[in-house]
Amino acid sequence: MLKPFAPGIIFALLTILIGFGLGGIFGAAEDSVISYLKESTEPVFESVYKGSIKKRNAIVNKSWTYLQRAHLHGGAIGTTALSCILLLALSGRAGLVEKITATAFGTGALLYTVFWLLAALKAPVLGNTGEAKEALNIIAIPGAVLCLLGLFGTLFLVIKNVIFGSKPRQD
Repeated sequence: MLKPFAPGIIFALLTILIGFGLGGIFGAAEDSVISYLKESTEPVFESVYKGSIKKRNAIVNKSWTYLQRAHLHGGAIGTTALSCILLLALSGRAGLVEKITATAFGTGALLYTVFWLLAALKAPVLGNTGEAKEALNIIAIPGAVLCLLGLFGTLFLVIKNVIFGSKPRQD
């Protein structure tokens, strides 16, 4: 029953793992994570930040926010994707459209979470959060699109298969 949906399930679970893993790291070593972000600016402190501690701190703080977004998106989108994929599995059909929808949702959740994680790590080196996000649009846009396709696909398939699908026999 679940095997046809395995890729989507695995990607959704990996997404949740990243989200929960980041939460665990934050709880155990928040100061170390922030220190790492600050230290990553050292090689470019003069060239990118022009020696401005204020500018560096602003970028590090925004990068910390991006890490929190990765944590929250991982937990929320990963769980949503997993729930929708299981709902598809419970709908009683494992056709091509259901499999594609499940895989799209799981893949999109993972990509979008990884986008925020990488943007958080890239921004301090670039000295600009906007540039970090722009450089990673190749991950963010497909991730967001796949998530939306997964959600709309699930909604469509639940309506089609569960509400308008064949009626159970009443003996």
